[in-house]
Order: sequence, then C-alpha cells, then structure tokens
Amino acid sequence: MKQPGAPGSPALLAISSHLPETIPVSGLQDRLALSDQQVRRFTRLYGLDRICQSAASEVDLLVAAAGKLDELAGREEDVRYIVRAKGLRTTAPYPRNPVQEFRQVMGLSRARTFAVEDHGCATGLLALDVAATLLAQDGDPDALALVLLGDKTLTPFSQWVADVSIMGEGVAVALVAAGGTRDRILGYASRIHGRPDGQIDMTPDLAKQARKIYQDALAEVVQAACEQAGITVDDLDLVLPHNVNRVSWTVAGDRLGLPQEKLFLDNIAATGHCFCADPFINHRSARELGRLQPGDRYLMTSAGLGQAFAAMVLQH
Repeated sequence: MKQPGAPGSPALLAISSHLPETIPVSGLQDRLALSDQQVRRFTRLYGLDRICQSAASEVDLLVAAAGKLDELAGREEDVRYIVRAKGLRTTAPYPRNPVQEFRQVMGLSRARTFAVEDHGCATGLLALDVAATLLAQDGDPDALALVLLGDKTLTPFSQWVADVSIMGEGVAVALVAAGGTRDRILGYASRIHGRPDGQIDMTPDLAKQARKIYQDALAEVVQAACEQAGITVDDLDLVLPHNVNRVSWTVAGDRLGLPQEKLFLDNIAATGHCFCADPFINHRSARELGRLQPGDRYLMTSAGLGQAFAAMVLQH
C-alpha cells in the first residue's frame, strides 16, 4: 500500500452534496419539546439558525447528491465499492436497505456495497479511510469508490443532542479515486474513548464525561493526523469541521492555536449538524466560495457519540 500523500495515492476525485429545504430552529420547538431558553441557547449562543429537513427518503437524498457528480458519468463500471457511513446504527425501517437501493438506482452493478458504523458522526472519515485503503489494495488504477454520507432523523432521539446541537438531513457523496494529484489524503487518525459497556446514549453521566474530555481528545486526534501528514497544525490552511455548534469550535480553535479565519463555520447556521456529512458539505461549500486553493493543506475533522474522534489531512 502506498504511504499517505505519496504520488498516486488515493484521493478525492469529487464531492457533491444535497441540502434539502430548511426550517428555523423555532419551528422544531414543539416537536423536540425545547424550552424557550434552549431555543435561545441554540440560536444566539451556538449559532444555529436553519435546519435541513426533508420528506424525501434516504435513498432519494443520496441519489440527488450523487446525480451532481459529473466525474461519475460514464465511469459507473469503474466503481468497485460503495461505502455507507452511518452516523446512526439504524437509518431506515426494516426491511429497506438504502445502500442496495442506491446501488440499483445508480446502475452500479459491479460495486460491492457495505456500511461502516459505531464511530457516530466521525464514521464519515472512517468510511473515507476504508475506501482509500481498499482502492490502494485493489491494483486497478481506474478503480473508484463512492462514500455515502448523511442520515435521516427518523425519531426525536436522533433529531438533537441535548444542549449540544440539532441534527439536519443534508447529505454528501464522495467519489474516491485509486490515485490522483488533487485532494490527496496525507494523514488520518481516529480515537475512541468509549465505555467498557459500549453505551453511547447521552445520559447526564456520559454528557459530563464527554464535556470533560472533548477538547483534549479533539486536539490530540488533530495533532496525530497532522503528524502523520508530516506537518504541524500551524501549516493548515483551512479546517472543515463538523457543524456541531459555534462555541465548541471557538474554544477548539483557541486550544489548537488556529485563527478563526481558518475555521470554516459558514454552514452551522445554514444546515444544522448533518451527521457524518458535515466536513464533506463544508468541503463543497468552501470550494464554491474559493476558500480552497491548489496546494492548500486542509483538515477534515469530526466527533461522534461514544466519544469517537477523527481527523484527516488532505492537500487540494
């Protein structure tokens, strides 16, 4: 397997996203039984404003995102793997299998399909690393993989993390190539600070533990990814984080010595926290806004329930 960042190493060929219609945080107050104080905290302090919500199915959302991948057209036979990143363990009611339905709709008959999970919202970067590893071992320089990101909020439990964030239904699809010269993967690190019993539900005890370790754990995984990439945090040109809330990233930026202009936080107010898809949605937005220039080294990072943390360094 090629070392991360080596010429011809796996790279992001393209990223597309689909952001459905949005509703204001106040429009979710009754559904989520939020107090007036909680609504004010989410909007005035945490920076949330509009939340992506859709009546469309998971399959329809993912197909809408994949349909924007011009780089996929005519190369369907080259797709060897479809990797579904699940922020939630269950993303559709039985017996539906969204990833298989997506494969059929998109005509990707040669692709092996499977899902990865249990890293919470950090599963998206895990899925990207899995796809890159498989492509590096495949031996076919034309081989491609699709990584599917973003979940439906099927129940009130999955619609918000108490006093942390509100979940949106924006999705993204990443097309990963066996080799490339742009958006090459330079380094990846992942850590899980879970409990022996495997519990991930945010009970008061778990929430207290999460708050206690969050900033140290996030800083450690970011520094580990940078070290693997052969750079320091100061060398990063842009950070594409998960859109959990503005406060956590203000603190994290200070902790890591990153000026606020290097943190891409534009979508926190526009989408809500879209599970595994956030860093990829942010990538698409940053490119459209001219925030990523050729040669820029940037970081994608996320954290998930169960105290899972992940970070990946790439070069545009």
